[in-house]
Amino acid sequence: MRILNLLFFYGLLLPISYLPYPVLYLLSDGLYVLMYKVVGYRKQVVFQNIVNSFPERLPAEHEQIAQGFYRHFCDLMVESIKVFTISEQEVKQRMKLLNPEFCDRFHDSGQSVIIAGGHYNNWELFAVAIDSEIKHKAVALYRTLKNEFFDAKMRASRSQYGLRMVSTKVAKQEFESGEGLRAIIFGIDQWPSKSHNCYWGTFLNQDTAMIFGAEKYAKEFNFPVLYLRINKVKRGYYTYEFIEAMEEPQKTGYGEITRRINHLLELDIIAKPEYWLWSHKRWKHKRPENLVQPVN
Repeated sequence: MRILNLLFFYGLLLPISYLPYPVLYLLSDGLYVLMYKVVGYRKQVVFQNIVNSFPERLPAEHEQIAQGFYRHFCDLMVESIKVFTISEQEVKQRMKLLNPEFCDRFHDSGQSVIIAGGHYNNWELFAVAIDSEIKHKAVALYRTLKNEFFDAKMRASRSQYGLRMVSTKVAKQEFESGEGLRAIIFGIDQWPSKSHNCYWGTFLNQDTAMIFGAEKYAKEFNFPVLYLRINKVKRGYYTYEFIEAMEEPQKTGYGEITRRINHLLELDIIAKPEYWLWSHKRWKHKRPENLVQPVN
């Protein structure tokens, strides 16, 4: 297995990573034809998610969203491979923070923060860019990959310009460490590992198990929660911004933060649905019977 990993990474991925962007996008165009027209990669999952999320839209609109998603997804694949060798200068050109002062004011007042966002637009390039653009130390919580070789390569690529990667398995230790002022990044749109260890709400017209970690830690450690929005300017170029903060998390009711950040992500998806990750099985869990959630 290790030999196959080495061959795949050094024989294929790394050489591709050195290619210029115009060539990468030619590869992306070919991948689109292969994945959408020929293989139909996770096509049933993609269409089922889109139809369930937008039941009021016509089949032609569902098709349009799916086509846009596959085109963006193929771009995202080659752009993510490029991250292995991208220069810091090119990162700054292709992923620009519009309002660093929004986050920096919390640093200036001596507060660490939580940054909440989804798998929308290019989160990989954001991970590489964020640490040098804000005053806080950027820390990303992530689920370790089963493949140890590619887990290490993924961590190395994301952290090459300052981001610190921390496994979700030791998230609480990270919060308890108190090592300087940090901006701890949460992905909020993955499916929770356990259906009962989450918050149940409505997301894209569906009963949805929502990850509760951002709210849990925000309240326990009194970290303000900032919502992250990533915008696609054109092929290969993005901006990102912080658009809202829950500044006093300990004064919010149960589920209020979780509902709010998921609603903000939902608004982004509704506005430009092709940029969300429709191929993942977001709705794996069903709400447990007789579940009672606190009202406040």
